[in-house]
Amino acid sequence: MRIYIIPIGDVDREILHLIRKGIEEAFYEGICNVLNDSIELPAEAYNGIRRQYISEILLSKVAECAVKIEKETKESCIVLGVTDVDIYAPGMNFIFGEAQCPGKAAIISLFRLRPEFYGEEPNKRLFVERAVKEAIHEIGHTFGLKHCKNPYCIMYFSLHIGMTDRKSPRFCGDCARKLKFLFS
Repeated sequence: MRIYIIPIGDVDREILHLIRKGIEEAFYEGICNVLNDSIELPAEAYNGIRRQYISEILLSKVAECAVKIEKETKESCIVLGVTDVDIYAPGMNFIFGEAQCPGKAAIISLFRLRPEFYGEEPNKRLFVERAVKEAIHEIGHTFGLKHCKNPYCIMYFSLHIGMTDRKSPRFCGDCARKLKFLFS
């Protein structure tokens, strides 16, 4: 099983490679690649009233990419789409990411992960840490993991950025056992 990262719209390539490194630390080295391709932001996903993109349309584009890769490589994969635009799901003001659970596609948004969004000074280390946590969380969903009740587990639901900051970048013992079962 390979994990691929694809930008949705214009995303800093350095950040994509730092996310790849964090994913490989959480799972294992060599599992993840950043694709040279990108997905164009679909105009139909944009809600001008909210000035946000609806996540399900972006997620469907990433799922299409996963199907294409599997046809080309003849191997199963997961594709993580990374965007720098603000996203939302119905009933939510915003979301940090979304995934098929289980499935082949996940997305994260970097938009609300930057400290500057909250009026703080730029902090690249914190920004990358948040992006990696959200990436690992959404990939965990693609493997079928649900939200965890442990507030320090990477699979805990983040309602706001403080909850993301509190979480560890790792799976708790219970979630790690479920993942190990999947990989055995």
